[in-house]
Amino acid sequence: MTETIQIGNRTITASELISLLASYQMLPQLQRELIIDEAIEQNSRSAKIVIECTPEEVAQAKQQFYAEKQFKNEEDIQAWMAHQGLNPDQLEVITTRKLKIEKFKQATWGNKLESYFFQSKAKLDKVIYSLLRTQDVGIAQELYFRIQAKENSFADLAREYSLGPEAQTGGLVGPIELNALHPIMVQMLSSSQPGQILPPTRIAEWFVILRLEKFIPAQLDEFMKMRLLNELFENWLQEQQKQIMSAPKAEGDT
Repeated sequence: MTETIQIGNRTITASELISLLASYQMLPQLQRELIIDEAIEQNSRSAKIVIECTPEEVAQAKQQFYAEKQFKNEEDIQAWMAHQGLNPDQLEVITTRKLKIEKFKQATWGNKLESYFFQSKAKLDKVIYSLLRTQDVGIAQELYFRIQAKENSFADLAREYSLGPEAQTGGLVGPIELNALHPIMVQMLSSSQPGQILPPTRIAEWFVILRLEKFIPAQLDEFMKMRLLNELFENWLQEQQKQIMSAPKAEGDT
């Protein structure tokens, strides 16, 4: 007997469901979730790390999940389960999944965070800088000399002449991570000293004048650790998906 799903007046077969998921561009998300399940479930043959949760951690994960869903009582939970088509075992999986994922991240990459941080530090460092940009090289040269001669302040000239949104802040930009900047700007700011005025330089269609105001080194604090763990996890997931997509299909697959 062919299994079906009834949604409104429509009856959908299993084979139709695959086609619908593809049409709605939901297959990559399904693939992603299945990869995660394979990694965190203890009964999975491909799981390389055993994820163990204490009863206290499970209880806390449930309470956090219920709070996020704004469940006030058991009736709210049952109503939500009915709406989602879930049974108690499936609810247990859902409420503890986030906890298991976090444990998987920590077990897989927790001891690699420090080395990964120092590998990535150059792009994580932040700067505050002043920027003045124009599309006229003559104006850029004139403004540079006026700033150098202290005829006008950088901020006043940026407000009057700069053609980007930085004009609203007197040219001041940041704090901003170096990896968010154009490579030429990164090189200029990384090799300068605070307060140093850098002469007009062509970057794309602009002639820019820069002044480094402050260099802010990245710190491996708790926020950064969480960010790097998530980054390593996402990189791993993308790599797993690429491997699946590039794997040769079995005979008979379409």
